[in-house]
Amino acid sequence: MAKAVSKSRNRGEVAEIFSRLHAIEPEPKGELEHVNAFTLLVAVVLSAQATDAGVNKATRALFKVADTPQKMLALGEDQVREYIKTIGLFRNKAKNVIALSQALIERFGGEVPANRDDLVTLPGVGRKTANVVLNMAFGQATFAVDTHVFRVSNLLPLAQGKTPEAVEAGLDAIIPEPYRMHAHHWLILHGRYTCKAKKPECWRCVLTDLCAYEPKTPAPGLSRK
Repeated sequence: MAKAVSKSRNRGEVAEIFSRLHAIEPEPKGELEHVNAFTLLVAVVLSAQATDAGVNKATRALFKVADTPQKMLALGEDQVREYIKTIGLFRNKAKNVIALSQALIERFGGEVPANRDDLVTLPGVGRKTANVVLNMAFGQATFAVDTHVFRVSNLLPLAQGKTPEAVEAGLDAIIPEPYRMHAHHWLILHGRYTCKAKKPECWRCVLTDLCAYEPKTPAPGLSRK
């Protein structure tokens, strides 16, 4: 059975991993479409247990009519639900979008707060969502640990842990300054398109020689040696 071997990384190895990922995509971007900090926040809330592509398809029309908390609140839960009904858990998510819009207006003057403690008090917003918003909207070097980051960090490994919080703390401790701002985006993209959950595409991975995952997945048509 494939597994990750426990391995302690030195700073040189960590820097080399991110140097290679940087070479592939120097300026990685999140794939959720948004026009401001509020729409980013809403998009990330909607992305729980859903694909970015599916969220983008639903929010393109929604954000044209409601790109501020005030407009979203005026639109109302029923209408929000209609816009996002193709997204999983859309009923509960519509409630959260309206509730967080109201909270932003009542407690933060309609502005998205730029600190984690305030963000996680909003309905539907957890630590991962807060970290994404802080990174993408406010330029803070946070580490949003989604399923891709969690998997890649444990498999390589970079930072091993049984919880997203443990992996986040591990990444925070080892990632060199030049790579901190984009680190979680690089890991997301690597996990989404190369180090896939069902079958990692090891044969085309630029990190193969630095990866402790065994056995490596061979190219299609080839057997493992």
